Amino acid sequence: MTEINPEPVDQTTPVEPSPNRIWSTTGRLAVVVLVVGLIALLAWGLVQAEKTPLEEGMAPDFTLTSFDGRTYTLSELRGNVVIINFWASWCPPCREEAAYLERTWRKYKDKGVIFIGVDYADAEKPALAYIDEFDITYFNGPDLGTRISQSYNIKGVPETYYVAKDGSLRGNHIGPLFEPELDNRIDELLSEPYTK
Repeated sequence: MTEINPEPVDQTTPVEPSPNRIWSTTGRLAVVVLVVGLIALLAWGLVQAEKTPLEEGMAPDFTLTSFDGRTYTLSELRGNVVIINFWASWCPPCREEAAYLERTWRKYKDKGVIFIGVDYADAEKPALAYIDEFDITYFNGPDLGTRISQSYNIKGVPETYYVAKDGSLRGNHIGPLFEPELDNRIDELLSEPYTK
């Protein structure tokens, strides 16, 4: 039988970790951080997916200041049909509906209909260029801090909400509007009686 006679280990010399051991610890930490980040992102996505746009009840009140300094408060517009359109200059589908929205606004503006454009997550300069490009004349302002968008639980842009004369929500449309959809909704809302 062979005798094993191990040499004594010097207990006073510190053992330095090998570069491979350091990397494996750093690598493990990076993987843990990545996994936790992905789980958090997935959870946030699930919460967002569960949020549904508002369709019924009273329209959430808000005050919006336009790009030129005018202010509208939704609750002060009772007695009018209000169309709230969430848009952004960087949004291609918003461009598809812009001319139709402006034509419809001009058609109904003297009939008790108010359009409010809520510019979502946009910079002022491109937003104003968009308004100029499409010759948009109805009220538009930036949604600072996305407060209004959050109160309506919007899913994206464009998104349009229909508010009846009594201030109640009468539905919404996700995506670009095309003729005659908006006209039909406005005619329907205008035909409803309103008492203060």
